[in-house]
Amino acid sequence: MGDLRMLIDDFKSMDGFSRLGTKWKGFTDRVMGGRSDMRSGFREVDGTAILYLRGEVRLEDNGGFIQVRLPLAQSGSFDISCWNAIRLVVRAAPGPYFIHLRTRDTRQPWAHYRAPLPVSESWQTVDIPFADFQPRHLRAALDLSALQSLGLVAYGERFDAALEVAQIELIQIG
Repeated sequence: MGDLRMLIDDFKSMDGFSRLGTKWKGFTDRVMGGRSDMRSGFREVDGTAILYLRGEVRLEDNGGFIQVRLPLAQSGSFDISCWNAIRLVVRAAPGPYFIHLRTRDTRQPWAHYRAPLPVSESWQTVDIPFADFQPRHLRAALDLSALQSLGLVAYGERFDAALEVAQIELIQIG
């Protein structure tokens, strides 16, 4: 079996639109009364286009996250069941980072499936199998045929977040 891959984004358009035609959006815990601060956007680093997420994750007032999220379909859901992992080219300052997936089953704003995003201050390629994603605030198993969005999140403790991503793709491994 050959390499089966699908590029989600390499950020070369620099306009916030992914290769899927959907747009990245940033938000923080301020949507629910928190106090975290965030900046996100696109820039070039050493000739490579990147998405960046920076800010101060604060825990006051039930806070604790900053996030950039990408809808995976213009409407409805996106079927990723022919892939079994997500690959990112990423670097970041130390801190807890996660990938959040939302499906048709994640009806509440706080419900999602998440997996830790291992980072280093040097560029690295990270493969995260979909089997590593755990449900948060819901019971349904992750339905890969019903994906709606993907989020990159700095979460859970007070720290200065600085995440940079050069590429995101769906892959088939193993």
